Amino acid sequence: MFESAEIGHAIDKDAYDAAVPALREALLEAQFELKQQSRFPVIVLINGVEGAGKGETVKLLNEWMDPRLIQVSTFDQQTDEELARPPAWRYWRQLPPKGQMGIFFGNWYSQMLQGRVDGRIKTAVLDQAIDGAQRLEQMLCDEGALIFKFWFHLSKKQMKARLNTLKDDPLHCWRISPLDWQQSKTYDKFVRFGERILRRSSRDYAPWYVVEGANQYYRSLTVGRILLEGLQVALQNQQSPQRSPHAAPLIASLDNLGLLDSLDMSQRLEKSDYEEQLAAEQARLSGLMRDKRFRKHALVAVFEGNDAAGKGGAIRRVAAALDPRQYRIVPIAAPTEEECAQPYLWRFWRHIPGRGKFTVFDRSWYGRVLVERIEGFCSPADWLRAYGEINDFEEQLTRAGVVLVKFWLSIDQNTQLQRFEEREQIPFKRFKITEDDWRNRDKWPQYSDAVGDMVDRTSSEIAPWTLVEANDKRFARVKVLRTINDALAAAYARD
Repeated sequence: MFESAEIGHAIDKDAYDAAVPALREALLEAQFELKQQSRFPVIVLINGVEGAGKGETVKLLNEWMDPRLIQVSTFDQQTDEELARPPAWRYWRQLPPKGQMGIFFGNWYSQMLQGRVDGRIKTAVLDQAIDGAQRLEQMLCDEGALIFKFWFHLSKKQMKARLNTLKDDPLHCWRISPLDWQQSKTYDKFVRFGERILRRSSRDYAPWYVVEGANQYYRSLTVGRILLEGLQVALQNQQSPQRSPHAAPLIASLDNLGLLDSLDMSQRLEKSDYEEQLAAEQARLSGLMRDKRFRKHALVAVFEGNDAAGKGGAIRRVAAALDPRQYRIVPIAAPTEEECAQPYLWRFWRHIPGRGKFTVFDRSWYGRVLVERIEGFCSPADWLRAYGEINDFEEQLTRAGVVLVKFWLSIDQNTQLQRFEEREQIPFKRFKITEDDWRNRDKWPQYSDAVGDMVDRTSSEIAPWTLVEANDKRFARVKVLRTINDALAAAYARD
């Protein structure tokens, strides 16, 4: 794959100077059209051999284009904040919004490649990391992102010649970094595993471009022209290509009974039993959260459920057991303008807690397969592929030590009607009832089907759903607390 990049391409300065003005003008026009349309972001991944001109080329792109619309990020050693979260978190938080360009040095490929070259991971783990990168890029592209992946290449002979030239030049020897010398010793392994990454991860939606780096004029024009061509094609395509759904057609229940119909909604707790059990579970949660083993974990609780099912009351009983400094409650409403400019899961990734912390999501990422599906806020292709994206997201959380508990609080239609009417009569509860709540009652069957599909496709061994019979609020609150406690205790037992 790299052989053609080692041939060398002779473009002299005169040819370069003649080509740059028109290229620069076209790139600026494309960049401003990108901003004006604001339909998609551009993500540029920079990888390759040290000394092949990666930094110089990106510096030049910032000179040719408007740097205010380009965000350059580099990922060296992970910070303590990043180490306390899933590996992809550090990249997600730096994603450019729609209409702008993000350039990533030291990206997900750099990390996995260096880990394999250094012997910290085996080839099988490298291949797993490549597969994970492909899933991430597939998701970003499905969300509309335009991805360019560049590998800047030098042959072993070219790299040695560069180092020998610079080390004897008192004016330019500073340009040699310790990483240059290190890579010169591991060049063969670096290139071998780099080629493995390129071969396994170059796809039509996110292809690799190998750029010969010895000739600065050639590499600059090549990168500029590739970016320009890709931008122009994407900008001219006014409608994002509709990808085929990534899930099989959903199958209706043969007996016309949904998942929620199987719940025993008659379960209740008398007041005295409730108060005793509530106090016991709150005390247990307080102790589990103070346990030193919690420092290895984070806790995330997801609350979904029917309108008026008692999510707020259950969350308050959980919070009542804890120091406010230990937890954070994130209410999820309609996305903001900033959130709409990012991939769907971005708004949730940014709130993932570090180790020793607890985050409660009052509504969550499951809105895509519930309200957005039912109300037509996204296409069928979007919510169908969301099942796989959510499963991948939750797997990353659990691998990073996050204890994830997911609740669906379920009530029947009669109980909901009674609670709606009570809310309209009680002054301090009137804010809880809206016209949308009443309107959603007309779509009860559609929501029930969507919940069944959601649980069927996203309840896994590592992130199971807990269905809570919530006609009796006391019973529901105790079950929620007990489930959280059991999940923490199980995580500690595995440590």
